Amino acid sequence: MRRTVFNEDHEAFRETLRAFIEAEVVPVYDEWFAAGQAPRDFYYKLGELGIFGINVPEEFGGAGLDSHKFEAVLYEETARAGVQFGGSGVHVLLALPYIKMLATDEQKKRYLPKFVTGEEMWAIAMTEPGTGSDLAGMKTTAKLSEDGTHYVLNGAKTFITGGVHADKVIVCARTSAPREDDRRFGISLFAVDTESEGYSVGRKLDKLGLRTSDTAELAFVDVKVPVEDLLGEENKGFSYLGHNLASERWGIAYGAYAQAKAAVRFATQYVQERTVFGKPVAHFQNTKFELAACQAEVDAAEAVADRATEALDAGELTPAEAASAKLFCTEVAHRVIDRCLQLHGGYGYMNEYPIARLYADNRVNRIYGGTSEIMKSIIAKNMGL
Repeated sequence: MRRTVFNEDHEAFRETLRAFIEAEVVPVYDEWFAAGQAPRDFYYKLGELGIFGINVPEEFGGAGLDSHKFEAVLYEETARAGVQFGGSGVHVLLALPYIKMLATDEQKKRYLPKFVTGEEMWAIAMTEPGTGSDLAGMKTTAKLSEDGTHYVLNGAKTFITGGVHADKVIVCARTSAPREDDRRFGISLFAVDTESEGYSVGRKLDKLGLRTSDTAELAFVDVKVPVEDLLGEENKGFSYLGHNLASERWGIAYGAYAQAKAAVRFATQYVQERTVFGKPVAHFQNTKFELAACQAEVDAAEAVADRATEALDAGELTPAEAASAKLFCTEVAHRVIDRCLQLHGGYGYMNEYPIARLYADNRVNRIYGGTSEIMKSIIAKNMGL
């Protein structure tokens, strides 16, 4: 089918990105995989390539664009090559929208130039041990000092992607007790410098997939955060978090679609090269039917992902539509990648084959950003059920 979502600029970016991946990532990716993270200096290369500045205003060193389509190309090209860009996705997809939406002009002047170059990598810390998706139940606190110059941050966070290499972390913390009629009240957001005294990185978590993306536990013991690093208004953090969920879920949906598309590519190549009983695996009817069914699902996911992308760029992607796109694309990717791995036989279970890594990487898509069950609840509520 002819796609209309991308133009010549996007395709030129795709060519540049594909060449970069082949030259800078593929040759060393096994080393990253074994180490469990991408090296810190890789993010400087992404900064030089302009990846971090696409949606940053020109006055701060960015390209000044207001589109997620370049991110979509990035999802497709990394999936196609069977690689990940470490924890950099959080830097752009999650942290940047909060900076653009909440930061004052003075804060943007301090934050964004180093954001663009990769000199300062950002992460976001929401989840706490024992709370999971219940963000209103967070225990981390930020108390305003008596002289009003800083907040004192105490608590712990977990599952923080990019947490090992982060230079700045947007930390969600309680600045006031919840109200009886609104337990979401009282949460605020802070841009915390990871070099602050009392800030510490705990375990780098040993994940099933996304092995090159550093994910960590964080702890705060009497960390002083200047009042100048409060993002937005005090106690309104929960509403801010909800505002950016649509774009976050779009990213997961689009990434899942791209993974499913890549899985069909990997499987198609493999069955044409692999010989069984004197014939290529692609010769057998079951192989043809399986891949045909997978391709049909990928076509449908592509249509959903493209529609969501257009809606997001137009500022019209609703929470329910984002939930629907995430639910559909992640479930499609789950089915397609599993079937494509099956076509690899025993080799599909070996990490030296990209399909095995893709299988592990994909599994989290139905968990983070809101589980599939939560997506169904959002969709059902929107249906009046």
